[in-house]
Formats: sequence, structure tokens, C-alpha cells
Amino acid sequence: MFDTSDHLPPAPGVGYKPQHYSAILADPAPVAWLEIHAENYMGDGGRPLAQLRALAERFPVSVHGVGLSIGGEAPLDADHLARLARLVGWLNPASFSEHLAWSTHGAEFLNDLLPLPYTAATLTRVCEHIDTVQTALGRTMLLENPSSYLAFAQSTWSEPEFLAEIARRTGCGMLLDVNNVFVSATNLGFSPQEYLAAYPLSLVREIHLGGHDTDSDDHGAPLLIDSHGKPVADPVWALLDHVLARTGPRPVLIEWDNDVPDWPILAAEAARAAAALAQVRA
Repeated sequence: MFDTSDHLPPAPGVGYKPQHYSAILADPAPVAWLEIHAENYMGDGGRPLAQLRALAERFPVSVHGVGLSIGGEAPLDADHLARLARLVGWLNPASFSEHLAWSTHGAEFLNDLLPLPYTAATLTRVCEHIDTVQTALGRTMLLENPSSYLAFAQSTWSEPEFLAEIARRTGCGMLLDVNNVFVSATNLGFSPQEYLAAYPLSLVREIHLGGHDTDSDDHGAPLLIDSHGKPVADPVWALLDHVLARTGPRPVLIEWDNDVPDWPILAAEAARAAAALAQVRA
């Protein structure tokens, strides 16, 4: 009953930042679409919405939520969901996505995307929340895999199996963040290729790439932080090639949210994504 077709082009996109507005309008190549964070555009007017309306006339736009707290124990915030529905209603984006994570506790909002135990109770709660979102928006949403720094002993599902079951129960699509897979695999000590072998790749409607920071834990083991503040690392590019060889061309987004560079640097990352997509087509 919800829209499950692809509307974003199988081409590079970037996370839109206002400082790049003029450069994007002057010469967007090779960028074919843009993503915004929903919570930045829930106001009633002003320059941000005026610029977004102008961009939406030229580019497909993907709306990416970071504040719904899909995995939270409490019901979804009705006011937040209403603001989201209003944004999606007038913008009519090509795609809407959120994270498999939680960020609220009681009346408190935590400025982070926190992990979940993969249990039957969590599965039921997440599916109920996704059903609520899809009904409110009147469209199919995409669910993004998280970056993980710990695993829960009580989990009874693997993450790929958990995501696949959510999609089966709700009809949602998948947003595959390749950098998150690499970060989680490094931090938790599993093979990213084995993870992807179990992941529902046929449901992927959008792919994300971003940079990460390298640190070490108290025992000296590598610890990667999903910072979105650096170029995409070479092993993540290689993992993208691995994914695209199995999915075929998909919309590929470059995320760069911290220490945002000048437009030519971001465009160069998008050009590298374009080259990966061209290689698959060839």
C-alpha cells in the first residue's frame, strides 16, 4: 500500500550544506541529488526553506531523519512526527529514511544515535514505530543500519537478520551505510563481507558513505568513530565496490557533516562514487 519504487537516480548525491548553495547551483556535476536532515527544515520559513524550495525544483531530494528515535521504548513523539509529515507533505521528497537506533529517554533527547539489543521485544517495538511513521507519511521509509561500538549479550538476532525481519513485517526498504558496516565490523571483530552476505541487499534503495576517525580502546584495539568529518577511507570504497557488484547501480550519498570542506573537495568525493557506479555499469 506504500510506494516502494526507486525515485532517486542511481547516481552520486551529497548531504546538502547551506555554504554550498551557490556552488551547487553554478556547477553541481557530478552530483545528481541532495539529502537534507529533516530536523533542520521543520521551521515555518526563512532562508533555509527558501533555498530548499529552490533546490527541490532542480534536484531530487532525500529527507533523512535523525530524531524520531525509532528504537525508543516510548511511543513516537506525536509533535515531532507531525512536523515531519508537514515537511514531507510540501516537499514531496524522492525518499525518506531513519536510523535503527534510539535517542530519547522519558522527556530527554540525547544527541546521539544509540544501539539496540536485537531481541523479540525490540523487534516488535521497532516494527510498530515504523508502521506508525509509514502511515503518518503515507509512504515507505528506508531504515539505516547503525554504527556500533558494543554488542548486547541479550541479542538473539544478528543485525542483518534483524533488519531483514523488520523489512518483511513492515514493508520498509533498506538504506545501507557502508561506512557503518566497516566501523561496526572493526569495532566488534566480524567480517564485513560476511555481514553483507546475510544482509537483505535486494531491498537496498540508497547507499551511504562517510568518513570515520581512528582511535583505540583501553586495550589498544582499533576503535573507529563514525564522525562524518573526513574523506571516505579506501577500505570503505573497496566495500562499496563489493556491494555494487551484487546490487547493481544504486543512489550513493557522500555524508560530510563535521569540518565540512569547500565544495570542490566534496564534489571530488562524489566523482569517486560516480566512477564506482560507472565501473559497475561497464
